[in-house]
Amino acid sequence: MIFPQVTAADVAAVATHYDDLDLFYRTIWGTHVHHGYWRTGKESTEEAVENLTHLVADRAGIKSGSCVCDVGCGYGGSAKIFAEHYGARVIGITVSKKQYDLAQLFHAGLADVDFMNCDGLANGLPDGSFDAVVSVESSEHMQDKPAFFAELSRLLRPGGRFVVLAWLAREQPGAAETKYLLEPICAEGRLPSMASAREYERMLVAAGFQDLGFEDLTRKVKKTWRICALRCLTRITSHQILRQRFFDSTFPNRVFAKTVLRIWLAYTVGSMRYGLFSGRKPWVDKL
Repeated sequence: MIFPQVTAADVAAVATHYDDLDLFYRTIWGTHVHHGYWRTGKESTEEAVENLTHLVADRAGIKSGSCVCDVGCGYGGSAKIFAEHYGARVIGITVSKKQYDLAQLFHAGLADVDFMNCDGLANGLPDGSFDAVVSVESSEHMQDKPAFFAELSRLLRPGGRFVVLAWLAREQPGAAETKYLLEPICAEGRLPSMASAREYERMLVAAGFQDLGFEDLTRKVKKTWRICALRCLTRITSHQILRQRFFDSTFPNRVFAKTVLRIWLAYTVGSMRYGLFSGRKPWVDKL
């Protein structure tokens, strides 16, 4: 497990990160705050981003009438697709007040989508409420990852499915890549830790999930960061408000513009991977 060489980010720090960088994220990447998935390599960025959401829906078994919880829903882009394309009823959870407000605004007419502004580990939702629980690039922000996976299990009905998409550290990274890439990415991206695929698998087994699957999507998603890095360079230069913010020494999250380049390099040299974990809650509890 990789830990930043600073005080680990808590829920408030993660929320502030996304509130502060709201304009940055939407200007650079749009309202889907997650990687694109290039099946053929010829898709547009918008198509690639939606490809990832459809992949999640497939692996989670989302269908008409499914009750779905999207933990770390961002601006609600995936929740909208789950509702409109698959006929699901969706509750999206985000710690960011800015994301929550905009998700409410962007999807005001969707009767089957609701949003909550709260900590994913303190959501107050009833046990066994959902047929599927998905987490797209939000588990990285959890301080207590085993508790997070236990919470996914609590929310699921017996036999319900989960999908977790996560940034991963390579197995046994070297000292240099840990010091100059992975630890700074954790600190600057407000990640309390970054785990490897094997560490995720061990935590999921400990949480009691069955039929576990892992898919390494690195090759199909890493194009995301080349696009982000190029857009970051061009749009901060051309966008006056972004330029002012990222040259303001009092703006605490301005360092993330540099982190985009660091993440691009980490994918390029293999220090980071991107994986999809899936499985289901047992139909009956073990005696």
